[in-house]
Amino acid sequence: MSEALLFGCDFSCAPTARKPIVVASGSIGGDVGELVVAGLQRFTSLDAWAAWLRGEPAWIGGFDFPFGLPRELVEHLGWPTEWNALMSHYAGLGRAEIRATFAAFCAARPAGGKFAHRATDGPAGSSTSMKWVNPPVAFMLHAGVPPLLDAGASLPGLHAGSNGRRVALEAYPGLLARELIGRRSYKSDESAKQTPERLAARTDLLAALEAGTTRLGLRLALSGAQRAELLGDARGDHIDAVLCLVQAAWGAQRASTPGPGYGLPEQFDPLEGWIVTA
Repeated sequence: MSEALLFGCDFSCAPTARKPIVVASGSIGGDVGELVVAGLQRFTSLDAWAAWLRGEPAWIGGFDFPFGLPRELVEHLGWPTEWNALMSHYAGLGRAEIRATFAAFCAARPAGGKFAHRATDGPAGSSTSMKWVNPPVAFMLHAGVPPLLDAGASLPGLHAGSNGRRVALEAYPGLLARELIGRRSYKSDESAKQTPERLAARTDLLAALEAGTTRLGLRLALSGAQRAELLGDARGDHIDAVLCLVQAAWGAQRASTPGPGYGLPEQFDPLEGWIVTA
């Protein structure tokens, strides 16, 4: 799939002009370790983003939302334990019902162990996919997975899809960001928290990506205008899309590895999913 569009997607389950879905596209350069950023796109509605996914003939994308729920949660609720059936059931629920169901699950559990987690959350350092606030990843899954299925995408290890030329990988920008700048905060949706310290953290993060100082072995190539755009976005949506692009590119380089491919573990829970590069 050398001709496939390569991209990373910073997702919002309720996109607006102020908080759009951001897609960063790119390609592996002549130097095998160079990742050239081609451009950034913004989508202010789920329908527009979904139509774009269906319109691109071939792609490998890294998406910043979970592709599955914790098995412990699913089994406790008596929901389907086969991924396609579970996603169909989950898509049929409303957000209020999801929130109430997950809140009841948490309320019945002891302090310190309220939430169930997926196996990938540990190595990735990610939030559980059943969180409905800060960040609302449960709703991101609810809004994000159906358009991938509508596009016929393959989700390696979870779903074969009807269009093998479209491949969706679960990405998580926080995993790569922490590798490069530790736990320094580099973004905020609140203007009062969009501080010089967070700009400095974004500057250091971008410099590390351009220097290729990550275990993923990829060096980001940006234009001056692109660099300014990424640094100027205090919300971090654009740089998060680029982090997802780097993870997708690493996976694309490993498309033919054993198991599901794309550098994913040879075996992981086919109900829960796995974050690429974790």
